[in-house]
Amino acid sequence: MDKPVLFLGEWCRLYHRKSVWESLDAAILPYHWNDREKLHRDYLYLQGLYEEMLLELSEHLNFIHGVNHTLRYWRILVGPWLGYFIQILFDRWEMIQLAVTDYPISGVRVLSTVREQVVPNDMAHFARLFEGDAWNAAIYAQLLRCWTTVPVEEVNLTAPSPFLYAQHVLTLGCRLKHKLAHAISIASKMCTHDEEAFFMATYLPIQTDLRLQSCMGQIPKIWSPFQAPRTQVDWTKRQWHIGQSVEAGFPTIVRLMIPQHIPTLYLEGYQALKSLCSTLPWPKKPRIIFTSNSYSSDDVFKAWAAEKVEEGVPLVIGQHGGNYGLSRWGFTEDHQCAISDCWLSWGWDDIKRNHIKPIGNLKMVGINMGWDTEGYALMVEMTMPRYSYHMYSVPVASQWLNYFNDQCRFVDALPDKIRRCLLVRLFMTDYGWDQAARWQNRFPDVCLDDGRAPIARVIKHSRLYISTYNATTYLESLAMNIPTIMFWNPAHWELRDSAISYFDRLKEVGIFHETPESAANQMGRVWNDVSAWWNSKSVQEVRKEFCYRYSRMPEQPLEKLEQVLNQISRLQ
Repeated sequence: MDKPVLFLGEWCRLYHRKSVWESLDAAILPYHWNDREKLHRDYLYLQGLYEEMLLELSEHLNFIHGVNHTLRYWRILVGPWLGYFIQILFDRWEMIQLAVTDYPISGVRVLSTVREQVVPNDMAHFARLFEGDAWNAAIYAQLLRCWTTVPVEEVNLTAPSPFLYAQHVLTLGCRLKHKLAHAISIASKMCTHDEEAFFMATYLPIQTDLRLQSCMGQIPKIWSPFQAPRTQVDWTKRQWHIGQSVEAGFPTIVRLMIPQHIPTLYLEGYQALKSLCSTLPWPKKPRIIFTSNSYSSDDVFKAWAAEKVEEGVPLVIGQHGGNYGLSRWGFTEDHQCAISDCWLSWGWDDIKRNHIKPIGNLKMVGINMGWDTEGYALMVEMTMPRYSYHMYSVPVASQWLNYFNDQCRFVDALPDKIRRCLLVRLFMTDYGWDQAARWQNRFPDVCLDDGRAPIARVIKHSRLYISTYNATTYLESLAMNIPTIMFWNPAHWELRDSAISYFDRLKEVGIFHETPESAANQMGRVWNDVSAWWNSKSVQEVRKEFCYRYSRMPEQPLEKLEQVLNQISRLQ
């Protein structure tokens, strides 16, 4: 390449292609959300824009389909896609604006794409697309062509593209499991009453789920998701735009791009979706709907549930992981609270949202995790997509490299004898970061776990659990009373005000640390007698206080959950 190159971000520089990009005369565009206050301000701005766009899109979809659904109906069905799309598009737009403003761009080469291939069929398909290079390359190309004056040259690849548009491919075993689950769902219709409670993807252990249904006076069932209808793009049905933007710039771009990218299931395939919902073997008039995981990517469930909600059926959503109630901002938490009649937390509440009910960490009901006083140290890792997606207070895009650097600083700070006892558990989804290669190159002697084995099995042989990010894992280890050390950069994992005092208490007893070196020093101090530190009165008091707020293990959990669900259903 005979001209200087500007990389729009670290996502361009794949680690396994380091030998290629290291030799280029290249610069990397500074990431706009490295200013974390800007990230938060942008989230608040985009949430306001999302509400405006949702109202406009809802009115337009009602008109197109000849229906009269409420805003809440469309929020349940279309809201996750629209929120993600607006936030993703804004990030790509901002980076292009920085590039053309701050650098003398002489031209851009983009890959030719078949435009139908970047239109998702449904939310689940969209979630796979936005993580990949092909879809993002197409979005950048569209923005460059239509809203900049930069010369754009389209390149046709003679060899097969390395970027995949393919639908998610299931293994034979997974396909057989899905077919069996589907058959069980169909058979369950025979013993289903139209007015019974409906449970789907509750995040409860299966035995707990079945026992709860029995306690509520109905025959226990395991309902499986139904595959969304697949529909081809019809561009003649996409010649429209929403609203009349009075503001130049990004709002206009969103309004013009929504019709080009809205999933086919919400447009061309909507009637097929409605027809499928009318034939589902699920209750016709359920007294309550309870889910923890189907609120986003399961469009068949969402369409069915949205109809039932319009008929007055209460929708209950349960907490399904960490970060909730802790992070300073988060789209999925805000969305779930907006669509639900009741939101069941693992212990925390919010005076501004009184429909959040502390119920406890029901995922851990009946689960016992032991640990080994002479075992190794288990350090659990995470990855994030190389491109930003929905917004919450976590490291975004290239900021994962800062996170990885913190992991290296922690290992560097460990004494040699402890480092030899360290097991690093990688995140199962790599997202193109080549995390295993990075670890092997940086620390050839450190043992790596690929993240596939059940974590309880790995913890069983550990004497110390090291949590490196603000998510589910440490909430489970603390609830199970597993010796735990936590560390992460507070500038990338911003806490809401109500959570800060709890983490201050964790810091006082050596559980939580804001630097890798502090965490490593604590590990060195307690390594030879972890039990003495962990079982001390001060540590256990703080652990119990924290768990009561964020990962509570309630007494008689089934009875409490049954009571809450029955109370909600009677109020309707």
